[in-house]
Amino acid sequence: MAELKAPSTLSKALNAAWVRPFLFLIFIVVVWDLSIRLFKIPAYQIPAPADVVAVLWQDWPELARQSWPTTYATICGFLLSALFGIPCAMLIAGSKTVESYVYPLLVFSQSVPKIAIAPLFVVWFGFGIFPKIISAFLLGFFPVVVSAVQGFKSVDPDMVDLARAMQGSRFHVFRAVNLPHAMPAIFSGLKVSVTLAVVGAVVGEFVGSNSGIGYVMQRSIGTFDLPTMFAALVILALLGVILFWIVDRIEKLVVPWHVSQREEIILTA
Repeated sequence: MAELKAPSTLSKALNAAWVRPFLFLIFIVVVWDLSIRLFKIPAYQIPAPADVVAVLWQDWPELARQSWPTTYATICGFLLSALFGIPCAMLIAGSKTVESYVYPLLVFSQSVPKIAIAPLFVVWFGFGIFPKIISAFLLGFFPVVVSAVQGFKSVDPDMVDLARAMQGSRFHVFRAVNLPHAMPAIFSGLKVSVTLAVVGAVVGEFVGSNSGIGYVMQRSIGTFDLPTMFAALVILALLGVILFWIVDRIEKLVVPWHVSQREEIILTA
């Protein structure tokens, strides 16, 4: 029987988690540049990738300074979404009465465009950071609640009955059975929530702000400075990816026993 060959260094590099998205990103940038050259798209409609890179390089200190308020509002809004969303999901999943009263209102509130009510936050809370945090919280709250409710409701009743039959208190049953079983669904909601929180923070900055990436984008649109606007979009995308990656790393530390994590370990072994 022929011996199995060890994977080459190139094969291991290509199988790295970040390499393939990076190669696809390069492909998108190349197609973007070629499309502008081929179809002769004017710069006032779509800037060339080189112009966006030049803005990122030249104005990086200013863009980094403006990204801090957006990052702060995003993180605070996301943490509030987790802090209030998970207990709310516990109440909804644990009580039919609470679910009948609260859940329809949550769905109704999600159907209201946040850009339409964001000006109210400015009227109520001023032009500081608080309206941006509230906007990020509102966009990130609903995915956490929905995913957590699904996770808590999907617990096998037989496992709960077995834990209670072993004289486990309600708190111990929740800690040993309900919460671990719901963790994968909770983290799925958190990963959606953290990306939507970025959108919420920018929406708040659009309505009323003199700092932040949303302010940079609004100012760039007003002056038709498209390279700066695209550079701001790149920073927002990087912010969303980094925050998503952080939540994903935390998930791997908290629920390493889940089947999705085991499959990833097998594939990367």
